[in-house]
Amino acid sequence: MCIHKPSKNIFMTREEKQEVIEALKGKFSQYTNFYITDTENLSVAQITNLRRHCFNKQVEVKVAKNTLIKKALESLDSEKYAGVYDSLHKVTALMFSESPKEPAIIISSFRKEINGEKPVLKAAFLNGDIFIGDNQLTALTKIKTKNELISEVISLLQAPIQRVLGALQNRTPQTPEGA
Repeated sequence: MCIHKPSKNIFMTREEKQEVIEALKGKFSQYTNFYITDTENLSVAQITNLRRHCFNKQVEVKVAKNTLIKKALESLDSEKYAGVYDSLHKVTALMFSESPKEPAIIISSFRKEINGEKPVLKAAFLNGDIFIGDNQLTALTKIKTKNELISEVISLLQAPIQRVLGALQNRTPQTPEGA
């Protein structure tokens, strides 16, 4: 599904803009995690490579005009998304993911691969929490996913049980005194 339709005319009609807004609303409703990035100055080959990385990790990348992104967010919940509005400037690529940290990992590894500083993280919206600025990227790569947290809790709960079972198994039978 294409968010931004190329047209013979460089200006979008009102209907085309409304289609883009509706498509974006669908993506924002579908995903609880999205990243707002700046991909300005990346070559076509680099953008294609970034999209391939994202596709391989089930991260959707969409590019749209900032005003249309803002209108889509405002029409869903103006207050909920208010913290990301100031990040909507320059070239904006949105990254949608079920995983809160996968886009951050992709951005970090992509930068290392091209030995550059792009794409720049402008903001991230993760399950209702907003992270602003590229300086948040390292922290976002370390966020634990829901499955990782569940696994840790299960391990913590199992540890005492395993110690008790181990103690019971290693216990030497004692004979009653005076027998």
